[in-house]
Formats: sequence, structure tokens, C-alpha cells
Amino acid sequence: METQRRNNKLLYRTIRDYAILTVAMAIGVIGLNLFLLPNEITMGGIVGIASVIYWGTGIPVQDTYFVVNAILLFAALRVLGWKFCAKTIYAVVVFTLGTELIQHLMEPGLHLLADQKFMACIVGGVFMGTSVGLGLSTGGSTGGSDVVASIVHKYRDVSLGHIILFCDVAIITSSYVVLKNWEKVLYSYVLMFVISFVVDYIVNSLRQSVQFFIISDKYEEIGRAINKIADRGCSTLNGNGFYSQKDIKVIFCIAKKSESSFIFDLIDEIDPDAFVSQSAVIGVYGQGFDRMKVRKKMRIDEINQQIGKGKVHEV
Repeated sequence: METQRRNNKLLYRTIRDYAILTVAMAIGVIGLNLFLLPNEITMGGIVGIASVIYWGTGIPVQDTYFVVNAILLFAALRVLGWKFCAKTIYAVVVFTLGTELIQHLMEPGLHLLADQKFMACIVGGVFMGTSVGLGLSTGGSTGGSDVVASIVHKYRDVSLGHIILFCDVAIITSSYVVLKNWEKVLYSYVLMFVISFVVDYIVNSLRQSVQFFIISDKYEEIGRAINKIADRGCSTLNGNGFYSQKDIKVIFCIAKKSESSFIFDLIDEIDPDAFVSQSAVIGVYGQGFDRMKVRKKMRIDEINQQIGKGKVHEV
């Protein structure tokens, strides 16, 4: 029974992730084809390279995007694994087909915000940043520099948005070779910062966690409900009421911010008089949360060498 429940939950999460990926790619397709390409505003990554090639040679964006991503993903399989790459491959295919479809459905010469390039830059950046952020939050990506960012982020605790930003500077600057217009290049730099900001906002919002301290005489029922229904772990701490001088049990629990209202409902249903403290936490690692990323630790012999050089003092 327990195994069946876990399998059902895994299936639900997989379906949810691919549904979110589909929506994310649709958002990206709209942002690229309705706001960025018609206004000749370059974004970074493989989409940016494909856009520059399209403006210079007329080769469809989706063709270059698909071919370059196929090569990049083949190289990334060893580092990121099949689970990540499967979702990314799906995202690349959906983005490619979506771009092909929207270009066939669009009226020839359709040009949104043609005389308001700055607004086109901002709106397109929000669309593309949302697309990238949602893709990364599901364990996949839109390909290109997102794959590079995910590889670096796997081993170093560096902002995904910042990695993408640095990867894209060279691509955007090179668009001047085709566009011959520094004004459009400047719009592209603004677009790059908008995408970076939106990616960080989306990813960090979805990863926010909260911690609960719950004091209740029905702590066992509340703990079981959190374990079985909310599917979150919790711990029982021994405490003492300073005023009442009574021994108390305190439930300590960490959950995703999106789960907090559900946990509150469980507590209220079991013990409406429970004392509950909720606070935000900066980072949670392990046990179903983020993977811990630390710098490479120094070996004992390296530490001894540093002590010998006087750089580390013995205590």
C-alpha cells in the first residue's frame, strides 16, 4: 500500500513537471516570436545564436536552435544525467515545434510594440525569464546556456541567473556584426538583465522554505498528520514552560512555503488552540530539499603545510 502511494505520488509529480514545462515553453515561444525577433532584440544562449544566424542568413531560428541543443545535450548527458536531460530534450522539442507552429499561424508582418522597443524588450524579457525559471524549477531547462548554468550550479552554489548572464554577454555583443546597430545591442543588454532578474525571482520563490515550532498537547496526532498527510518529516523536542513550569513537547518541522497553508489547516483541524510559530529560512539542504554545495575541502596534509607556512595557527 505504501509503495503504491509513493508510485502514485511520483507519477503525479512527473506529470506535473512535464505540464509545467509545456506551459513554460509556450510562454517562451510567445515572448521570442511576438516581441523579440520582430524587434531584432537579441537574447543570449542558443536562442540568441539562432536569432543572429536568422537575421544574417535567413535560416529559421528553430532549425539552428534544435541542432545546436542536440550537440550540447549529448555532451551534458554524463554530467547532468538522463533525468535532467530527458526533461530538457522534451523542452527543446516543444520549443522547436511551438516556434514552427506560431510562425505558421502568425500573420505576415505581425509586429507587436513596433514603435516601443523598450517595452518590447521588457515584456519579452519577462516572458523569456519566466520560461527559463519555470523550466529550471522542474529540473529541466530550455537548453543552451541554461544547460551550462545547471552544470555549474550542480557543483557550485552560484546564482543560476548570474551564470546565464555571464554566458550571454559575448553572444549579445556579437549581434552587432549582423545588426550594425548599437541601439539594438543596448536593448539586448537590458533584456539580459531582465531575464536574469526574473529567473532568480522565479527559482528562489519556488524554493522558499519555512520552519514551524508547534506546541500542543496533541503533538503526537499533529506529528503523524504532518508525516502521513503532508508527507513531511518532523522532530519532537523536549521543552519546559517557564511560567507554567510544565514539561512540554515541541514539534519542529521544515516545509516548502507552498505547503505551509496546508500544514496550518492540519494543525487547526486537530488542535485549534495549538501554539504555532512560523518563520522563513534562508536555505534548507538534504532530506528532500536542495542539494548541499560546498567548496572542495582541504586535505589534512594541505592544512599541515599551511600551518608550517604560518598561514594557519595552531590552537
